[in-house]
Amino acid sequence: MESSTPARVLVVAHRTAATAGLREAVRVRALQSPATFTLLVPRHARGLHRVVDPEDQDDTEARSVLELAIPLLSAAAGTPVAGVIGDPVPLTAIEDALNSGTYDEIIMSTLPTRLSRWLSLDLPSKAAAFGLPVTTVTADEEAFAVG
Repeated sequence: MESSTPARVLVVAHRTAATAGLREAVRVRALQSPATFTLLVPRHARGLHRVVDPEDQDDTEARSVLELAIPLLSAAAGTPVAGVIGDPVPLTAIEDALNSGTYDEIIMSTLPTRLSRWLSLDLPSKAAAFGLPVTTVTADEEAFAVG
């Protein structure tokens, strides 16, 4: 990568796409060197659809996440952030994004450790197997407290 070419950063998030921690990670990354950002939001399969037909899920929830997060992340990056909706299986969504575009690094935002399915599946390490550096941002527990 030439120094004049901005790094292409794939940001992977769902419920944490608009959190302060992810916005800060994008802001800090944007200050390091020129970069462009794309937010990937995997569709969310619920109930039996996870097994039966996860690819047929409605993307309304993912679209709502993009609508909320894109302006916040764009402000943090100081440049427009693109948004895409991915496969309900997060690793497949990442692989599809990497196959359809060129990226230099990944920022992954997860729920707090005790709530995160992505962390329990070790998604950050699995994503790193694609050969790109992965930065993991774990949301604050208080932001997702129940009750």
